[in-house]
Amino acid sequence: MAALHQYAADAADAADAEPSPEHFDVLIVGAGLSGIASAWHLQRHLPGKRFAILEAREAIGGTWDLFRYPGVRSDSDMFTLGYTFRPWAAPEAIADGRAIAEYLRETAREHGIDRRIRFGHRVTRAEWDSTDARWTVTCENARDASENASENASNNASDAPAARLTCDFIHFCTGYYRYDQGHTPTWPGTERFRGRIVHPQHWPDALDVAGRRIVVIGSGATAVTLVPALARTAAHVTMLQRSPTYVMGLPARDPLADLLRRRLPAPLGHRLARLKQIVLTAAFYELSRRRPALVKRLLRAGLKRRLPAGFDVDRHFKPSYAPWDQRLCIVPDDDLFEAIGQRRAAVVTDTIETFTETGVRLRSGTQLDADVIVTATGLELLALGGTELSVDGRPVDVAATIAYKGTLFTGIPNAALAIGYTNASWTLKAELICEYVCRLLAFMDSHGYDWCVPLEPDESQPRLPLLNLTSGYVRRASDRLPKQTDRAPWRMNQSWFADVRDLRRARIDDGGIRFGHAGEPVGLDAASDLLVRGDVNLT
Repeated sequence: MAALHQYAADAADAADAEPSPEHFDVLIVGAGLSGIASAWHLQRHLPGKRFAILEAREAIGGTWDLFRYPGVRSDSDMFTLGYTFRPWAAPEAIADGRAIAEYLRETAREHGIDRRIRFGHRVTRAEWDSTDARWTVTCENARDASENASENASNNASDAPAARLTCDFIHFCTGYYRYDQGHTPTWPGTERFRGRIVHPQHWPDALDVAGRRIVVIGSGATAVTLVPALARTAAHVTMLQRSPTYVMGLPARDPLADLLRRRLPAPLGHRLARLKQIVLTAAFYELSRRRPALVKRLLRAGLKRRLPAGFDVDRHFKPSYAPWDQRLCIVPDDDLFEAIGQRRAAVVTDTIETFTETGVRLRSGTQLDADVIVTATGLELLALGGTELSVDGRPVDVAATIAYKGTLFTGIPNAALAIGYTNASWTLKAELICEYVCRLLAFMDSHGYDWCVPLEPDESQPRLPLLNLTSGYVRRASDRLPKQTDRAPWRMNQSWFADVRDLRRARIDDGGIRFGHAGEPVGLDAASDLLVRGDVNLT
């Protein structure tokens, strides 16, 4: 407690030396799918709360504004990727990135959310002070005030970006990957290649691929999307993969959803189309986990029907892992299979030995010539958008925390993270989390609490990776992400039905979370300093 009083005295001395920062009840970090949802639910359920959205970039949309590579599209259906409060009205069930970005911008404008966004505000640090139970948030100003005032004044809550703000609660809607950098392995000989090497996350606007030979390195959703899109104009596209991924063809339009929306009143038709997709996706996932051999046979049979006679399905589309150990890739309208069948694209399963002046040489000795090489090799994961946290002057090791209900984290007060499903639409879980945050804030208000912090689970519960995938991008970041356990409420559900129970209906004060008042330290006792650093477990 003495350390807390000293910290408070130091903070007071610092406050005397500079103007008080602008204060909000809630700060939302990120203006993508989750950030827009968080703002809508705050306006709907807690209209008296003062909030702002801090967006590092210059546009609404997050992922869907950032990714500009050819063919970029959702790999989830739009009935569940779209919002409950603004149903997806376009006919396509699988939509392209430009349409999704416009949907997000229209949603923000329609509900006045765009006026709450402060562009060019990259959150770098958030410091919790238990004395007054609030966060001080430091922003890196991504542009100067004059640009902010002129070009985007109508879309900002303030003409001049603020370097420091305070809030009672912070909601991170940052996703879980780095926006400024994708993952690119190191290969020998890249400096010798005379063509162009491009990462999809930073696709050049002026890149013309017409009539050119292209090698796309990778086998995930990005590669599966890029190959047929590039093959429309390129001389030829080769998808070079070290190992296969499960892929499944689906129609870009959903006939049953079209029928429901055509025959029923719009709100009811959308709800039924959405529920149908939730149930089918959950059922297929459960079947994949319980009967993996059956699902493997079904997927293989579908590929045999779609690919040319004699195509080596087992070599190029038979992974060594079980379905849904990694994400399954969707091929809308069979576009990838058609490109292969028309010989505009090919799949090669091999390992790169070295780049050459004209392409890549494989371990088998094969040379793949290319004018452009696209490294669709994955993402770099990043917790909380890379924000550095401290609690009462002590740094927080986010990787030492345990997720509570998949959104709060042990030792971190008044902070939530919106994170979606790995086996279904991101928005399904993100919206449930936004609802839960509103329920939590309303509970605290009604009981006079100033802060909440999840408790540590007991030592008998195993510490498990936060995300239940074996994908390379998940394994590479597992030591930098929070953990989960195998028991509620510290288990990361991958089921919408379970989260409806735990986030929408369960008691807020379920025994796994502690509440308190300003002036009280967020730890339970003198060992709370260790809790912040993740060095001990407290029950």
